[in-house]
Amino acid sequence: MSEIRHGACLCGAVHFRAAGKLRGVVYCHCSQCRRQTGHHYAATDVEDARLTIEGAENLTWYAASDFARRGFCRICGSALFWKRNDADVTSIMAGSFDRPSGLKAEAHIFVADKGDYYEITDGLPQYARSSPSVPVAEEAPENDEGRA
Repeated sequence: MSEIRHGACLCGAVHFRAAGKLRGVVYCHCSQCRRQTGHHYAATDVEDARLTIEGAENLTWYAASDFARRGFCRICGSALFWKRNDADVTSIMAGSFDRPSGLKAEAHIFVADKGDYYEITDGLPQYARSSPSVPVAEEAPENDEGRA
């Protein structure tokens, strides 16, 4: 039987289920992720066919760039999802899963754009832009606008 993980936004208007294996948690330090959350994203991902969303009418999708959009609860503002336009997977914010999540940290991406108020000292791999397991638009401009 496939493992099913549950999660929700802060107010409970949006619930989701992710079935099966999830990617390790990747921390994204780009300016968009930092601006949306106040720090950095911590996200896993799942194939769209294995993601079920209840309360999707309470989701707002914001196209923060030409290649991806960010899904958040329109009621409480919780950041929940990041979705590349051409992908068949959806990134899910790790903190939105119920415990125990069983998730494990994998890497840091866009560390060249990280905030200047913290250091990354956990020993995980660090990538100036993206990592092999996290495809993003490599043609993005050299500044960190428009990245996920």
